Amino acid sequence: MMKALLEIAVNAALIAGREIMAIYESGDFDVTLKGDDSPLTRADVTAHHAIKTQLDLTSIPLLSEEGKSIDYSERAAWNRLWIVDPIDGTKEFIKRNGEFTVNIALVDGGQPVLGVVLVPARGQMYFGAQGLGAFCSESCGADASADEWIKAGVPLPLDQQDRPFTAVASRSHMSPETEAYIQSLRDHHGTVDLISKGSSLKLCMVAAGFADCYPRFAPTMEWDTAAGQAVCMAAGCEVMNWETKQTLTYNRPELLNPWFLVRGPRALKA
Repeated sequence: MMKALLEIAVNAALIAGREIMAIYESGDFDVTLKGDDSPLTRADVTAHHAIKTQLDLTSIPLLSEEGKSIDYSERAAWNRLWIVDPIDGTKEFIKRNGEFTVNIALVDGGQPVLGVVLVPARGQMYFGAQGLGAFCSESCGADASADEWIKAGVPLPLDQQDRPFTAVASRSHMSPETEAYIQSLRDHHGTVDLISKGSSLKLCMVAAGFADCYPRFAPTMEWDTAAGQAVCMAAGCEVMNWETKQTLTYNRPELLNPWFLVRGPRALKA
């Protein structure tokens, strides 16, 4: 069952990615502002509908950033649900720097058990599922099938241990609290390299072994992190609610995430 759901999620991401890249290359983004002043493009809406069409085949309910806001009184009955961000990093999309992703996660009992993170502009995909492991595929081609992308996956984490302790942080949302935490890492480890990335690529950097931790002490939403967390957990990483020190959970009454910390195998041993 998990393999079949993974293939459906990968296929949905690929279809959305093709739609997104057609708009990305056209330059006709049709940017508007949402109620919170965050940008919305034609690509966000088109990708949402493309993903929904595919995931509806599973009869599992869907929570998407660009979909209808669903009250918790309805969501509370959903033990399993898809959590989707059609374009995570819309600001990066508009800047045309390639650091935007398609995020698709399956959540079961509050835990993200399957995740797909597609990086359309770079021909790269991170994916993972409970019991199956975590993987990265690259350059399979625009017309490659979901099955071809899955079969091309290289297991994560990659061997990236021969380097200084490395933290990854947001390109757009570096808070004073995050800076203070990174300074505490320098106090402990000495030299600490810092990687700046947009979107859910930050979680994927830890899953892949390119970074040891990702402190996020600034606002995010459930759809920003669920897919990346599933990949991280399948790769043996920890994604911890900073307040409770427990695994970050989903489909909560409040969809705004608490602060959290992602730690890879080397950080967990430190």
